[in-house]
Order: sequence, then C-alpha cells, then structure tokens
Amino acid sequence: MKSLLILAFTAAVAIGSPAAFAEDAVPKTVAALHQDRTALGGKLVRVEGKVVKVNNGIMGRNFVHLQDGTGDQDSNRLIVTSKQTAAVGDKVVATGRVVLDRDFGSGYLYPLLVEETEIVPAK
Repeated sequence: MKSLLILAFTAAVAIGSPAAFAEDAVPKTVAALHQDRTALGGKLVRVEGKVVKVNNGIMGRNFVHLQDGTGDQDSNRLIVTSKQTAAVGDKVVATGRVVLDRDFGSGYLYPLLVEETEIVPAK
C-alpha cells in the first residue's frame, strides 16, 4: 500500500511539473486562439507575445494582456491569468489552459481566457 501511495504521489508531481506542462501545450497565435477557441476549450496552449497591459492582484491573480501582431480588432489581444506577472513591453511565452465564457460576476465575463498560466521571458 505504501508503495502505491508513493507511486501515485510521484506521478502527480510529474504531471504538475512545469517542464511536462510546457511540453504538452499546443503552440498557437493570438488570432488562432480566438478562431479555434471552441475546439481548444480545456486544452493546454502556448502563445508568445508582447505584454500590452497588466492588472495585478485582482481576485488572487494577475491579468496579463498579450498581443503578437495577429488578428483584427476583435481578435488581436489575449488575456492570461497567472500568479506570475510581467511588465508592459516584455516579450513572454505564456503556457496555460484555455477557459471559455469565464464569468467572475459583476459584469466581468470573458469569452476566452488562458488560466493558471506559466509566464516566462521569450528567447
């Protein structure tokens, strides 16, 4: 029984590790995330972009707005939520899970978010 618990714990740690997390993510552009949002719901994605706006410390998370030069007026910005943050102007790679129609209440409804995001500087 003890061996089974250790094995289960080890597997859980490996699944949640940042390296495994990033490797499983599908690379997408901001426009492609908007276009394919329904099919991507619940999936891990990775997007590279420039930080254009940051709202830190809201509801226990940071809201980081990214653009990568793709999309039109309605699909050129992606909002990711994270415990990490970045500064406006930073070029970053964001890896997280696509969430659709996220309603935080009080009129804050997001048709597309990438949540629980790991943010690292772009190379």
